[in-house]
Amino acid sequence: MKMTDTTKNFDGYAKDYTVGRPSYAKELLDSFYDVFGIEKSSVIADIGSGTGKFARHLLDYGNDVYCVELNEDMRNVAEDELNGFDNFHSVGGGAENTTLKDSSVDFITTAQAFHWFDVDKFKSECRRILRKNGKVFLIWNVRDMDEKLNQELYDIYKKYCKNFKGFSGGIVKDDERIKKFFDGKYEYVEYDNPLFFDKNKFIARSLSGSYSLKEGDDKYEEYLKEIIDVFNRYSKDGILSMGNKSVAYVGCVD
Repeated sequence: MKMTDTTKNFDGYAKDYTVGRPSYAKELLDSFYDVFGIEKSSVIADIGSGTGKFARHLLDYGNDVYCVELNEDMRNVAEDELNGFDNFHSVGGGAENTTLKDSSVDFITTAQAFHWFDVDKFKSECRRILRKNGKVFLIWNVRDMDEKLNQELYDIYKKYCKNFKGFSGGIVKDDERIKKFFDGKYEYVEYDNPLFFDKNKFIARSLSGSYSLKEGDDKYEEYLKEIIDVFNRYSKDGILSMGNKSVAYVGCVD
């Protein structure tokens, strides 16, 4: 089975990703345990785990977590960040080939990553590694696009970043890719998760997208100037507030 190479899009972004990417609403995490059946003894594969932002929550709950990440830069950061957890396992695999054993995990999570996956191949891999009645959780932090701040940032990315397809890879609520993955049978949950940034974290967040220009790219200085200008206009007392929700789609794929 051929592994996807889209993770190369994140080469060189690990530092900004670690600093700038937000956490997730505690209520969302609690619902996974209180409503959807995850227990502290459950074994979880977090696929497309990146620098371990989401996996840290699961590790804090006490779960054994296999962090599956193909991008070496991201995986190395996760290992530095999470190696203090005995229940953390770093895996150099991808969504199409996790390298995990058949029927080896109780649940699968993937945060801010599903839009990169081949839906059919990822579904087959989930079926292979999940135990009976296991569920898959597709998770995102989603910006409030009614907010002027996020509209302006969208326009900046659209102007400068040729690979920008929209936030979260263009995934929208009840996206056709999600419906296809779950055969139309899933549950949806969302919780408010407003984000707060100082200037450095806002810049890091803005530069952490796979579509973002990097230092040295054409028009990078103009691009960065517009991002900083947004912060200066929308921040108050050095802090910028951004409308955001933590959402998840939950279902079985057997």
